[in-house]
Amino acid sequence: MPNDNNSLLFGKWEIADIHVEDPGVKRYVHFESPAILTGGRHARQQFNKSNLSIVERLTNKLMRGQGNTGKKIKAYGTIKKSFETINKRTKENPVKLLIQAVENAGPREETVRLKYGGISVPKAVDTASQRRVDLALMYIAQGAKKTAFKSKRTFDDCLASEIIAAAKNDVHSFSISKKEEKERVAKAAR
Repeated sequence: MPNDNNSLLFGKWEIADIHVEDPGVKRYVHFESPAILTGGRHARQQFNKSNLSIVERLTNKLMRGQGNTGKKIKAYGTIKKSFETINKRTKENPVKLLIQAVENAGPREETVRLKYGGISVPKAVDTASQRRVDLALMYIAQGAKKTAFKSKRTFDDCLASEIIAAAKNDVHSFSISKKEEKERVAKAAR
């Protein structure tokens, strides 16, 4: 039974049989639609960004910073190449690995500052599910940028390595180390 290109991401990877395992972020990780260039239709409501494809949200995170602002087609091409690299290295569906990376890299707890009379006191709080997804995507994008900076490796190769390492919950991954650092600070502030 041949697949039609309407259910394939980038025309190559099946997205219908992927499931989100973490019940906390299940509502905020969408990948059902293969369209990842929506033109900002999510901006009409405050929390509507949750309805975007997780791949488009990663594309938007890659565009952050001075040099890449507004270069969505470039970020789109980078993600496409990195997904091909992920598929070559692991022989798995790269969308599935991206979702596992988001589940693993999102911090479950962080700190806020409370003021008591003029003294700032850190307090540990649970992280909202949508913020967990946003932070995980941001950490993955930052990790790829830091790895590629002043390196001979290409950016799409660094992004693929970061996604694979975060999906495997590798402590040498930038995103996993940032998550653990944030959770360690929150544990100390309990």
